[in-house]
Amino acid sequence: MSNFDTLETRSADARAADLSRQLPAQIARAQTAPGYGDSLRDVDAATITTVADLAALPVLRKSDLSKAQAAHPPFGGFTVKPANGFAHVFQSPGPIYEPGGVDHDWWRMGRFLHAAGIGPGDVVQNCFGYHLTPAGMIFENGARAVGAAVLPAGTGQTELQVTAARDVGATAYAGTPDYLKVILDKADAMGVKLGFTKAAVGGGALFPSLRQEYADRGITCLQSYATADLGNIAYESAAMEGMIVDEQIIVEIVTPGTGIPVAVGEVGEVVVTTLNPDYPLIRFATGDLSAVLPGASPCGRTNMRIKGWMGRADQTTKIKGMFVRPEQVAALVDKHDEIVKARVIASRDGEMDAMTVQIEAQSGDEVAFGRSVVEVLKLKGRIEVVAPGALPKDGLVIEDQRSYD
Repeated sequence: MSNFDTLETRSADARAADLSRQLPAQIARAQTAPGYGDSLRDVDAATITTVADLAALPVLRKSDLSKAQAAHPPFGGFTVKPANGFAHVFQSPGPIYEPGGVDHDWWRMGRFLHAAGIGPGDVVQNCFGYHLTPAGMIFENGARAVGAAVLPAGTGQTELQVTAARDVGATAYAGTPDYLKVILDKADAMGVKLGFTKAAVGGGALFPSLRQEYADRGITCLQSYATADLGNIAYESAAMEGMIVDEQIIVEIVTPGTGIPVAVGEVGEVVVTTLNPDYPLIRFATGDLSAVLPGASPCGRTNMRIKGWMGRADQTTKIKGMFVRPEQVAALVDKHDEIVKARVIASRDGEMDAMTVQIEAQSGDEVAFGRSVVEVLKLKGRIEVVAPGALPKDGLVIEDQRSYD
């Protein structure tokens, strides 16, 4: 394989050594941003040199960011530059505001496009939105980083998209997984032959059948996992075995509702720390579920892999008219030293909601556990004490078994 840069094939020792220099500097930089005034005030940045060290720091959730931005627009004090110091300011639904830059691979999307085989000589039809939200500019910045030309197509007007793709000789598509099929089907209906051979997709599920349909048309389709706040987090290579974590971020997989890392291979919430000097997000909770995929990619890239997007971590569920949140389940676990893990199950008993709380513990007083459930969850429920290791390792702390059909 050809490399985007030498970072992709570093040894584990070299990557750890680089991180031991970069991470303290990034924590110190974040401490200069007013938004981190309370949460990082007492942290000695020099002592945060490994991924394991990050676990001692608080998690930053999007709800925290939203509140901070409402109080101190537009970025809530989490950037090290004012809004007019950035090339772009974006607004995503919420609203949430994100900064953007035009420096080389500022969003780290070039690494993914390179892995997808896109580079000099390609014309990328960029069908991500350019209006307010950052996805269009994220992929355009990546295309610049790999030396490809861009047709800034945005969304909609499919007939015009077909005509433009034919006339400019577009060779690569960037956009959501399903919109490429809309373009191809429209081209078929118009009797137009398009020259797409590569596709870099994101923002939705790439179903195997759809990937195969593109392959049957001679188009290699790979996907990335990115967010508006963080840019690229992980990406597929030609090996198509999991997603490789980007070189300029740190990914932790934690128990939902907490900042506690899970065991390798166990499903949990994706928490990301960026090394972007302009926007130092520290332990930013994405709300997405994934798991670490052991080993290295067959493509030769050596960084950690994750299984890709596996659903949402926000399992907040209404039971008997009351919301039960992952943070409450975590508080229940913290309340008793003997509790290893807990899982709330919502079900139906006749026409009524029912709640069962399964508790992993070697021993314990079910009555005391029951009192704590009422105190912390504000609801009565049936208590089931199970042996440590008995609960599924699927990332769920709240399981809703009720049928809504």
